[in-house]
Amino acid sequence: MPINHSMFFSHPGMLCGLTRPSSAALQLRSVWRRVWQSETRLCPKGVLSNISSITDLGGFDPVWLFLVVGGVMFILGFAGCIGALRENSFLLKFFSVFLGIIFFLELTAGVLAFVFKDWIKDQLNFFINNNIRAYRDDIDLQNLIDFTQEYWECCGAFGADDWNLNIYFNCTDSNPSREKCGVPFSCCTKDPAEDVINTQCGYDIRAKTDSEQRTFIYIKGCVPQFEKWLQENLTVVAGIFIGIALLQIFGICLAQNLVSDIDAVRESCLFT
Repeated sequence: MPINHSMFFSHPGMLCGLTRPSSAALQLRSVWRRVWQSETRLCPKGVLSNISSITDLGGFDPVWLFLVVGGVMFILGFAGCIGALRENSFLLKFFSVFLGIIFFLELTAGVLAFVFKDWIKDQLNFFINNNIRAYRDDIDLQNLIDFTQEYWECCGAFGADDWNLNIYFNCTDSNPSREKCGVPFSCCTKDPAEDVINTQCGYDIRAKTDSEQRTFIYIKGCVPQFEKWLQENLTVVAGIFIGIALLQIFGICLAQNLVSDIDAVRESCLFT
């Protein structure tokens, strides 16, 4: 027999708890408002304000993408949880179909990424070059680029000369910057004996010969280094994607199995 869950919602206090925010939630919102106001006063205005122009998405703010993904995850989780809790066949079918659509889209994206890998490489190059142009415009973006170049041990998209795209690092005669013909410190090779980072290690480095540059900075670009990392960790990356796919298939099977059990119990009730 199906479990009667109505008793969990029969108490008026529980209904009020579902329809009215609790005092703890109001206090949490008040604390969050104070934290947000303090962060707004401490953080400089304009941090990550140019993210839509950097990503070149036609003015589309990537924050909306995170909101859409979060909304989809909430709807999916709500349908699966409430459908199983209340033994609602419609919500369970919606959950399994929605999860199947997501699985199909992920499979399609993987196939397209393999077929159009050269186009993806060009887009990655274009993305990195746009970020190089805006390197000094956003402190968060600057830290992200420095972290990427230090982690991958690379410089620029395909080489150190990509930093000619930045107005502070290009080698033109009209450039008055002290960083002219240089690269950021994150392009410099690390000396284990140095405890303090030399932020001026990349000054005038591209004015030297290629053999001299190899001694002080990373020569390889970040796109080739990323491809190399993928090849070296292909098993791990493939295992993660296969694991996610198996979890989705498992969720679909569980939902369909529960729907079958609910339908069987209802049919048995009709004949008793």
